[in-house]
Amino acid sequence: MKELELKYGCNPNQKPAKIFMQQGELPVTVLCGRPGYINFLDALNAWQLVKELKETTGLPAAASFKHVSPAGAALGLPLSDTMKKICFVEEMELTPLASAYARARGADRMSSFGDWIALSDECDEATARIIAKEVSDGIIAPGYSEAALAVLKTKKKGAYNIVAIEPAYCPAPIEHKDVFGVTFEQGRNNLAITGEMLRQVVTKNKTLTEEQRRDLLVALITLKYTQSNSVCYAKDGQAIGIGAGQQSRIHCTRLAGSKADIWHLRQHPKVLALQFKEGLGRANRDNAIDVYLSDDYEDVLGDDVWQNTFAVRPEPLTREEKKAYLAAVTGVALGSDAFFPFGDNIERAHRSGVTCIVQPGGSIRDDNVIETCDKYGIAMAFCGLRLFHH
Repeated sequence: MKELELKYGCNPNQKPAKIFMQQGELPVTVLCGRPGYINFLDALNAWQLVKELKETTGLPAAASFKHVSPAGAALGLPLSDTMKKICFVEEMELTPLASAYARARGADRMSSFGDWIALSDECDEATARIIAKEVSDGIIAPGYSEAALAVLKTKKKGAYNIVAIEPAYCPAPIEHKDVFGVTFEQGRNNLAITGEMLRQVVTKNKTLTEEQRRDLLVALITLKYTQSNSVCYAKDGQAIGIGAGQQSRIHCTRLAGSKADIWHLRQHPKVLALQFKEGLGRANRDNAIDVYLSDDYEDVLGDDVWQNTFAVRPEPLTREEKKAYLAAVTGVALGSDAFFPFGDNIERAHRSGVTCIVQPGGSIRDDNVIETCDKYGIAMAFCGLRLFHH
C-alpha cells in the first residue's frame, strides 16, 4: 500500500488528508481502528524514540506520546513495590516490556491521558492488559501476539487504533515537509546517540556511574524526539519530567523540574496512604493526586467536596513537608537539547535532585554554568550535539 486516506488533518476542517510514500510501500499496517493525522505524527515520532532506546541500551522500551512530544519514555527495568503502586500495576503481571510501558505512562499520568503508545518489541499479553485499563488513543509496535491483539481489540468497542510497523524500515536520508506552500528539505537526524557523547566532562566532578550514563542517554534520546526547546529529567531508566516546546530554556527547566518533583511526591507516604472512594476511576484518582499536591488542595479536601473522592478525609501535604521531602531527592539526571545560557538553569535543576547533566555546550557563559555545577558537585558533560526537533 502506497497511501492511506485519513479522516481529516490536524483539525476537522483540514481536508483532504492522507499519508503516502513517494517511493515504495508504506511501512505501517493498520490492524484495527482508523488512526488520524496527529495519531500518525505521534506514532512515527514515538516509534523512532523507542527503537533508538532499544538499540542503544539493549533493553525493551516504551513511550507515551501526546501532541508530538513524549509525556514519558522508559526502559524495561523492574519496578519497586512503590513504583507499582504509583503506576497502578500492583496486581498485574509485569514482563520487561510491560514494566517499560508502566514506567512511561507513570511519568506524567495527567499528560498521558489519551496517549499514543509506542513499544520497541512485539506487544505481549501482559503489556496489552495494562494498556486495556488506561485511556489511550492507539499503539504502534513491530508486532502483536495473538493474545495481546485480542485484548487490545476490545478497547473502544473494537475501534482502538492498532498499528504495526515494519521494524527493518529505514527512511530516505533526505526528508521534506511543506509549510505555507513552501517545501523544506534537510538531512534526516540519523546521528546515533551513544556513550561516546558523555566523554567530555567539563566539571570538577568527573565521575559518571553506569546508572547515570544510562539515564543521561535516556534523556538525550528522549529529547531527540521532543518539540524544542526541551529539557528532560531522568532517573532509574526513565524520563520523569519533560519540558517541551517552550521559548525560554529556563521555562523548560522549570516545567520539567516541576513534573519531576510531582513524580517524586507521588511516592510520599501521605500520597501512598490516600484512601480513595470505592469505584473511583484511574483518571479521577490521577486528577485528585495532582490537585492534592498543588497549592489548591482545598479543591479536593474541602468540607463539602472531600467525600466525592476519598473514603477517609486525608490531611494536607503541607508546603513545608513537600519541601523537606524534595530536599532529600538525589540521583536525578538532566539533559538539554541546546546549551544552557545561564547558571539559573543549574540552580533550578539542583532543587530537583539533579546530580549529573548533559548538554551541547557552546554558550559564551559556559564558565558560569560550569561554576554553578561545581558549587553543587554536579558532573556535567558537553555532548557537542544540538537536538532541536520541529
